Amino acid sequence: MDQERLHRLLRLGFEKGASDIHFQVGYLPLYRFNGELVELKYKVLSMEDTEAIARLLMENEKDKTLDGVSEIDMAYEIQGEGRFRVNISRERRAFNIVLRVIPLSIKTFEELNLPSVLKTIASVQRGLVLVTGATGMGKSTTLATMLQEINRAHKCKIVTIEDPVEFIFTHERSIITQREINTDTPSFPAALRAALRQDPDVIMVGEIRDAETVDTALKAAETGHAVFSSIHTNDVVTTLRRVVSFFPVEEHQQVRERLAENLQSIVSLRLLPNKKGTGRVPAVEVLRTTRSIRECIRDPNRAVEIRDHIEKGHSDMQMQTFDQHLLELYQANKIKLETARDAATNPRDFATKLALEGDSSYTADNGSGSSDESRF
Repeated sequence: MDQERLHRLLRLGFEKGASDIHFQVGYLPLYRFNGELVELKYKVLSMEDTEAIARLLMENEKDKTLDGVSEIDMAYEIQGEGRFRVNISRERRAFNIVLRVIPLSIKTFEELNLPSVLKTIASVQRGLVLVTGATGMGKSTTLATMLQEINRAHKCKIVTIEDPVEFIFTHERSIITQREINTDTPSFPAALRAALRQDPDVIMVGEIRDAETVDTALKAAETGHAVFSSIHTNDVVTTLRRVVSFFPVEEHQQVRERLAENLQSIVSLRLLPNKKGTGRVPAVEVLRTTRSIRECIRDPNRAVEIRDHIEKGHSDMQMQTFDQHLLELYQANKIKLETARDAATNPRDFATKLALEGDSSYTADNGSGSSDESRF
């Protein structure tokens, strides 16, 4: 395996629209298209092949080495063509490599089929905005699009803290500093604390992983900055519960108070197969904090009310639950009924709403619907 051959394999990811590329001993190269892994007719990879790939990917990483390391996260770029987020790990003395494909250009909200309200959310002057979803649901892409909107529309200073740096921004109206964990700074909390001394207007934290990062992000929001970040949670209520759970029990109420004061929005993403089966479309749950929602965040016994407030805020605040958006996607002929049914948070309520819209083609199963806990 030489660099030219590796680049040919990687270019296929760009050309064919893959989201991820896998190199693993004993398998053909695998490409993920629309959520499904597809084999490339190449050759079964050996230990020597994957080690060669790993070493080629690390040629420009002067401060990193494969020797004695169990896993490495980094970025790799084919100059002028595209970038990859790379994870190299060991399995029984062999190397496994997974590359997330990152296009050079940042798509618009319209190109990504994201709700227009995200453009409004991107313009917040202060407070915390969280973009959530499972792995591969488009969190990084959505954050990049929101930052690019700020870059195009506002004169300000943006600092990003990433592990690794993914999308590369070019200066338009904003000044942008992109810092990478373990290369430019030792950790998210350290970089966040330093960012507060760098005269930022907007700070993007690639991922919230622990209580210290949450605390520092909230401090940044409390001091008048707009803070954007991501977290691996499935919906709005689960996100609130997860953020609080990072902290000891005796601090939970204080964290709820800080969230109530500083949270601006939660955007939760799920990518679903489109009706033609040729791609995926995002189903998006959107919370924007109102006085009523802030009270629900403060009081864990009222967490069960949050989804109702989101539903009621659909027309005037452009909020939406997953089930509201699923109904819209189905009615717009973008997804199949079965897809909407399987993705619904509450199948019974979804069936009822469908019937009220004059469509009785779907009857919910006998299950009780959402299994969300009522508290966080």
